[in-house]
Amino acid sequence: MFRIRLIYLCFILIGLSSCNQDSKKQLPIYNPVDFKPKLVDKSVRNVSKNHTVADFSLTNQNGNNITNKDYENKIYVVDFFFTSCPSICPIMTNNMVKIQDEFINSDDIMLLSMSVTPEIDNVQVLKKYAIEKGVNDSKWNITTGPKKHIYELARKSYFAVVEQGDGGLQDFIHTPNFILIDTKKQIRGIYDGTDENEISRLLADIKILKG
Repeated sequence: MFRIRLIYLCFILIGLSSCNQDSKKQLPIYNPVDFKPKLVDKSVRNVSKNHTVADFSLTNQNGNNITNKDYENKIYVVDFFFTSCPSICPIMTNNMVKIQDEFINSDDIMLLSMSVTPEIDNVQVLKKYAIEKGVNDSKWNITTGPKKHIYELARKSYFAVVEQGDGGLQDFIHTPNFILIDTKKQIRGIYDGTDENEISRLLADIKILKG
């Protein structure tokens, strides 16, 4: 009987140890060298440590200037979209709404969407889109801005696209990626914004970062 109790106790201790390890799970910190080279601008491709996303200055759906200061000490998810996209963007936006709703009461979780057709997606267009999609203005900024600035962010900070380009008139990016950024401006995960399983993984990872 004593032996049986001892074995039972061992199982309990192993279970508790496993749970403790799960609670302490850490997400990786991604640097440019951790991505496929084709996703990374050549100028930063060999960077192996201390990568943080660059400062930004954009205009949101309310005509307000939005900068990295608005996301200071926040965990946030970034995507690149355009309002007239008939294929992947509606799915991505619906999934961003799911993230918004999951963390609606968490002030430290935010969302950031950048239009890849900023010359078309002006403030009026973005406002209409935001209202139609149920965007919470205090949590989620849908933004426009200089095309070169947005495309440079995509290629040199968030590594969201495969194609190389200069952000000029003929340059165009289209990506399903959601990028998870922590409070230190580090990349902690990349997810397919059109895949339900990936969204579930993203939600779980956000909770890990929240602690």
